[in-house]
Amino acid sequence: MAPEWTSWPAPGKLNLFLHVVGRRPDGYHELQSALQFIDRCDQIHLRVRRDGAVRRLSSLEGVPEEDDLTVRAARLLRARTGCRLGCEIRLDKTLPLGGGLGGASSDAATVLRALNVLWGLERGAEELAGLGLELGADVPFFVWGTAAWAEGIGERLTPVKLPEQWYLVLVPGVGIETAGIFQAPELTRNSAKITIADFLSGAGRNDCEPVVVGRYPVVAEALAWLQARTPARLTGTGSCVFGCFATADEAEDSLRAAQGTFEGFVARGLNRSPLMKCV
Repeated sequence: MAPEWTSWPAPGKLNLFLHVVGRRPDGYHELQSALQFIDRCDQIHLRVRRDGAVRRLSSLEGVPEEDDLTVRAARLLRARTGCRLGCEIRLDKTLPLGGGLGGASSDAATVLRALNVLWGLERGAEELAGLGLELGADVPFFVWGTAAWAEGIGERLTPVKLPEQWYLVLVPGVGIETAGIFQAPELTRNSAKITIADFLSGAGRNDCEPVVVGRYPVVAEALAWLQARTPARLTGTGSCVFGCFATADEAEDSLRAAQGTFEGFVARGLNRSPLMKCV
């Protein structure tokens, strides 16, 4: 009998703030951020192969199979562990590419966590997070599965408990390359460091927001629309903007008001990844 397909969630995230506090000699930026999951997820479908091959069965516009982080994650895990099994991968994409919600990184982390189970590898989260860091700075956050205070290039993570609020996320429909934003000459790179207590008391902004808003008018329009209704900001270096609401109903009311002008969705902030229920 052929192995069964299994399905695994890959949740999005929000950068509740993002400060660029310096630049390292190697060109990478030193960051501070508070990261929280949302209950909006991609779905990763996996089926074990006995021949060791790793194949992607679904297409992803603009992303060749060799560049897909889910494929790269599976092949990296196989190579580093000496596993002789392979897998087939199908991806149901809900999180927008280049939106700042961490979709590709989350997809990769879910593949690492899921194949660790399906291949019977029994590797710990620390080892999997180390592999994830080779794929992208956000991947370890999704591997660990806990809301976090992030420093360094985003890989130094301290678990933190944040209010699990309701958010309206607007999706302007443009994909933004992270590298282009961090290379921008107008990017602020010397923000003062803050503490978790400072953030919880209301400090923090997104240093990448002025760059993105200045270069992408549609993002500026979405942010202005949302800021007229609730405090709002950009997430990460992507195009999505989010605002917090006291209740799901209030967020849904604003989503209805946006229809016809902006795409979007309502999501709940989560301190624990939905993936942790599966692994």
